[in-house]
Amino acid sequence: MRKYMVFVTLTVCITILSGCGKRGSGSMEAESRVQIAESQVQTSEQEAGKTELGKAGSGEPESEELMFEESGIQESKPEDPAIVEVDWSGYFDRLTATAVLYDTGKKQYRIYNPELAEERHSPCSTFKIVSALTGLENGIVTPDNSTRIWSGERFWNEDWNRDIDFPEAFRVSCVWYFRQLIDDIGKEAMAEELERLEYGNQDISDWEGRLNTNNHNRALTGFWLESSLKISPVEQVQVMERIFGVNSLYSPGTVEQLKQVMKVTDYETSMLVYGKTGMGKAEGKTVDAWFTGFAQTEEGPVYFCVRLGESEGDEPTSGKAKEIAVRILSDEY
Repeated sequence: MRKYMVFVTLTVCITILSGCGKRGSGSMEAESRVQIAESQVQTSEQEAGKTELGKAGSGEPESEELMFEESGIQESKPEDPAIVEVDWSGYFDRLTATAVLYDTGKKQYRIYNPELAEERHSPCSTFKIVSALTGLENGIVTPDNSTRIWSGERFWNEDWNRDIDFPEAFRVSCVWYFRQLIDDIGKEAMAEELERLEYGNQDISDWEGRLNTNNHNRALTGFWLESSLKISPVEQVQVMERIFGVNSLYSPGTVEQLKQVMKVTDYETSMLVYGKTGMGKAEGKTVDAWFTGFAQTEEGPVYFCVRLGESEGDEPTSGKAKEIAVRILSDEY
């Protein structure tokens, strides 16, 4: 449009100038008209420039879209994964539950009870995946130096009443071991890691876990145990992909060490399954029972999370969450 206006105005000028050659006595009048025409050209150019600057300043996308159209380039947008609601109620009987599977090959989420899948709850011992990851990545835990010395305090779980190294502490979910590890990592580094992973509400304000009403032993409490930190099942699945996916944020050595301790060996399956359980109580009742991780299938990795909540029927346990997750994975793949 701008080029067209300039062309028309210049055409008028040329016509006027041609007329000046024929009308010698009217040369002053012709010059005046030329000056007016030139002024109109400058004004049109200035107004067109202001219009373009105004569009750029307002953040309107018209000029960018026009540029793509003129060059023949189409702006590519990544396709969002499909979300499919499924009925897996037969796996859960009377349990209040949700399950999320993300199939990377199909780019598809399959979700049982979507509303519950979006609710945030305490991650409990599933958070050991993140604390272990952070400890390994920052050299706080190393294969040659991972044993921590037992204080001599007697805990309810006999497997915790001894000196213990990292692989065994992960296997038996030793809370006092990971309480020490998280203290060694520190608040600043832990906050940075949760932000990097986009982990739930990222709230570690109750560092010592004093909000936990079910346990007052500070060796067995923390922000991840029925306290300030919360995460949803959908977010658990997304965090698993950020750790173990093709675009992992972490070094291959760290990821491999973590996979070794997460490998499921107590169930026979046609695929490799990696995961971590977690369970939390409030006022003596189990309110959270988790199993989250990923499975390596022939079609590619499938990230999963099963969470059982407080139920009027059967008692939710992390063992049940694990069993159900493996059954779903086996049936689906």
